Amino acid sequence: MPHTRPNPDSSAQPADPSGRVARNTTPDRYAVVGFPISHSYSPLIHRLFAEQTGENLTYSRLAAKPKEFHRIVRRFAADGGRGLNVTVPHKEAAFELAEEIGSEAERAGAVNTLSFTDNGRIRGDNTDGIGFQRDIERNHGISLRGKRTLVLGAGGAARGVVAALLEVQPSELVLANRTVQRATDLLDILNAPANFSTCPLPALSDYQPFEVVVNATSLGLHSMELPFPPGCISEETFAYDLVYSPQRTPFVDWASRHGAGKAVQGWGMLVEQAGESFAIWRGVRPDTSPVLETVLAKARV
Repeated sequence: MPHTRPNPDSSAQPADPSGRVARNTTPDRYAVVGFPISHSYSPLIHRLFAEQTGENLTYSRLAAKPKEFHRIVRRFAADGGRGLNVTVPHKEAAFELAEEIGSEAERAGAVNTLSFTDNGRIRGDNTDGIGFQRDIERNHGISLRGKRTLVLGAGGAARGVVAALLEVQPSELVLANRTVQRATDLLDILNAPANFSTCPLPALSDYQPFEVVVNATSLGLHSMELPFPPGCISEETFAYDLVYSPQRTPFVDWASRHGAGKAVQGWGMLVEQAGESFAIWRGVRPDTSPVLETVLAKARV
């Protein structure tokens, strides 16, 4: 069940001179933690959610290199922080840090949402899968059920996505990664069915084009030639990049150049997974549609 804050005990709140109980106006503190993090639109998204729902909170960015992650998270909690979104490269480290684990995070072995509970414990959830699914099916109108699907990458970003794809039942799923054992381990963790398989990236040249191709690698963060065989793309392919940028990402550019029917960035997933995180923290789910419109306009995508 989502963790929601209990209402403060009114007896603990200060009274004004008239004897009435004064409302606590100190905002709750949230942030997104990752490295790099300066590009993150999460503060804007959660500010819009808070304005829409009337929730009293602040939201900032925390830069944390891998060796600093545990220390920075614990310091944020000790200083009164209520929750953190977790992004690259810390989702698996967040899973190890959490003392209570939600079912989606347990299945994926990765956490993108940390909540600091009133009893001092750290809870981890994963909203990536539901955010990915909602964006593709609701915002882009693409049904994932029964599709031949390729997921590129087997790191923390891929874990929530592959777990979500288990639910929608593609006809086939191939998980391709530079290190095949890492991909195999992920499918083992998820207890994936026989129609889910793995392969090294170069071996994709032996496959027919896929109907859905998802880039879950960090390669899209940089301008570089992508090591994906173009034969996995055709005019029937819906190509989806978990990476988002005001500019066209390298993966979207690559997919478009090789004839993908449609190639999009993960802006909608960013907003949808944030909406689910907000609901876990605050007990109310915001309307994501107007927030997505504002974010896209702000980014001029």
